[in-house]
Amino acid sequence: MELAQVRLLVTDFPACYRFYADVLGLKPQSGASAGPYEKFSPATGSAGIALQDRSMMAEVLDELGDTATGHRSLVVLRVDDLDAYCERITERGATVVHGPAPMTDRMRVAHLKDPEGNLVELQEWLLLRT
Repeated sequence: MELAQVRLLVTDFPACYRFYADVLGLKPQSGASAGPYEKFSPATGSAGIALQDRSMMAEVLDELGDTATGHRSLVVLRVDDLDAYCERITERGATVVHGPAPMTDRMRVAHLKDPEGNLVELQEWLLLRT
């Protein structure tokens, strides 16, 4: 398992983008200053900080009611075999609240919450088929 990123779920995406890019000087990967997602690369290491529109995550988790503004961050962990990992952690007491499911054509994800309600995203990157 590898820490992939800490993702901040934000309401004012452009303001947060400017803060991390212009104020802190982190390098955005794609330049998507209007959102809904951008990852900022640190000077060293592979993990980074990412911004995601908060309502986008609420939609993924089917939590569009009062909790749409509740989640502010999630920890993203990359795993090699998402299904097997979810099975192991479920046996140890975890409750997966979403997935495993495709997020894009290159990635599958599952989401769970820790005992304090913090979101954790598990990612499995898929090999591109040519």
